[in-house]
Amino acid sequence: MEIKIKNLKKYYGERQILNIEEMFIERGKITGITGSNGCGKTTLLGIISGLDKEYSGIVTYNGIKLNKEIINNMTIVFQKPYLFRRTVYENIEYPLKVRGGDKKENKNLVMDIIKRLEIEDLINKKAHLLSGGESQKVTLARALVFKPKLLLLDEPTSNIDPAAIEVLEREIIRFNKETNSTIVIVTHNMDQSKRLGQRIIEM
Repeated sequence: MEIKIKNLKKYYGERQILNIEEMFIERGKITGITGSNGCGKTTLLGIISGLDKEYSGIVTYNGIKLNKEIINNMTIVFQKPYLFRRTVYENIEYPLKVRGGDKKENKNLVMDIIKRLEIEDLINKKAHLLSGGESQKVTLARALVFKPKLLLLDEPTSNIDPAAIEVLEREIIRFNKETNSTIVIVTHNMDQSKRLGQRIIEM
């Protein structure tokens, strides 16, 4: 999914948060967005995801404005994971259930992503009781399982251990290569941007 932004302005009260004359996010690439704290990176993701509609300017996806079909083909992973008070399996299965599909095929997709993210031992645990690194793995698994065309990541590896970061980064790269999906990752970590991003935008 290709994203074009023109004349984007965002205010909180009288304070201007974003002023982007033009920005282009290439289809099928991993784009890293970096910048200092408070420069509007997370706000930008909120606008691209459609969660924040209070702005002026134009955002298009493959040349058209946001609609239900586009929303159904994108997902966002926040810095602080939000998981349902259900099992890990049920959390990961959720986006497949709401989209319908064959139950057996859905189960195969869930088990495959669980194996890839190395969380087989968590499958029956209550997701809201997991550690930070475990929660981020489950959150990413839930985002990847339905193979979105646009994946938005807001500091997905902050405050977790290096071993978990390695798994998450590996799976983000793998997902991009296998699906040709567009990935936008916001991070203050320039080294991570260089490891993951095929293109880096500094705000």
